[in-house]
Amino acid sequence: MEISKADWQLFREKLPEWQENYMDRLIQEYVFLLNEEKASSEKFWELEKRINSDKRSPGVSVQYRKSDVLSILLGLIRDGVICFDDLIQFSDDLRDTVKIIADRNLF
Repeated sequence: MEISKADWQLFREKLPEWQENYMDRLIQEYVFLLNEEKASSEKFWELEKRINSDKRSPGVSVQYRKSDVLSILLGLIRDGVICFDDLIQFSDDLRDTVKIIADRNLF
């Protein structure tokens, strides 16, 4: 699928917002983890494991090109960074394509 100029521009505007919101959620999860009644060493190593895992999510960091938009959107949905409702401003074509691929679990 060819990404339209309008969808490309919207994606570049939305991605930093989505990432910031996702990282806010992650930080809240880390705070909860750090406040648990566990040994400090357990909390430290669990936090390190989570951060190492989370930083690979497109919700934290991703390099992108126009040709990568579809796969990045699918990754954002898979990781719970965004949901289909977050794509409402995008073209019907893009939303339909994302929905079809996601429904078929092709990502």
